Amino acid sequence: MALSLDIFKAKLPPLLGLDISSSSVKMVELVDAGKGAMRVERYSIEALPKDAVVDGNIANLEAVVESVRRGWIKLGTRTKNVAMALPTAAVITKVINVPAGLREEELELQVETEANQYIPFALDEVNLDFQVIGPAPSSPEEAQVLIAASRKEKVEDRIAVAEAAGLKAMVMDIENYAVQASFDLIRKQFSDEGKDQNVALVDVGAIVMSVIILRNDQTVYTREQAFGGSQLTQDIMRQYGMSLEEAEAAKRSGGLPENYEAEVLQPFMENIALEIQRAMQFFFTSTPFTSLEHILLTGGSAVIPGLEEVVSTRTQVNTLVANPFASMTYSPRIQLKRLVADAPSLMVACGLAMRRFDPI
Repeated sequence: MALSLDIFKAKLPPLLGLDISSSSVKMVELVDAGKGAMRVERYSIEALPKDAVVDGNIANLEAVVESVRRGWIKLGTRTKNVAMALPTAAVITKVINVPAGLREEELELQVETEANQYIPFALDEVNLDFQVIGPAPSSPEEAQVLIAASRKEKVEDRIAVAEAAGLKAMVMDIENYAVQASFDLIRKQFSDEGKDQNVALVDVGAIVMSVIILRNDQTVYTREQAFGGSQLTQDIMRQYGMSLEEAEAAKRSGGLPENYEAEVLQPFMENIALEIQRAMQFFFTSTPFTSLEHILLTGGSAVIPGLEEVVSTRTQVNTLVANPFASMTYSPRIQLKRLVADAPSLMVACGLAMRRFDPI
């Protein structure tokens, strides 16, 4: 059985976090700053052409490779090893119980047998990985094992991008897991470090808004909605008769008419808050939970001025803009103001870059 997803790989040599999203390629390099601290050494964000990545699938290999290559050159690093991630929707995960104390070969056989029940593809079509979590709460004679599986072509497409760009994929993680790794750096901002509290990680991407609700390191709810930053671009195009390129440029650099904030931006922010409210209602009706203690805004739209207040006011939930680098030190080449603005969209890349610090 090929265990080449490498989601649970042990500590690695220096590597970059490489996140390929629907709109851009993000790369982060972290280094050991001593005494358990991390330093942001380098990062880059390189835009992708429209439809180069669709629904998490690489549709235009050459365009993605070129963006990765440009991003790596912009970094100015010698490191070529990368940790990458598959879209959460492309990976099947399942926690199973197996007899405790199995040898490695026995455990692999047991996992393969169990995986056959949960994976709707032939095992030779998937990359499979597993990790023993610990004793099963219900029975001391059993152990809990987390299985992760993805179609081989999903993994191979990302490896092909890295190789064509002159890089080497060392780890293939899952986006949700990478985000949770970054969240571990942020939880200190919450009372009691978020223990026994429900925290919603709301990623407002270009096309999709995803909501992951965590409680004590466990995902208790997920939801994706077709709504994102590209909606604001379309609103600008309609309102001011601009092309897609003009609207994107104006959105990023400013210079829009005086009525932009009141007539375009404010309604867009209200829509984000409304979508979060809907996700909260689905969460309350589909789980035993009746409260949400914190909302953490991530993704490119998270830094829109005033969004934090709009979401907090409408939902009545403590809301923060994510910055996984807040407790780190920075190399002199890092422009701090720009990093703070980019930080919410670097959650996956940061979590992947942290894989080099995993304990063996």
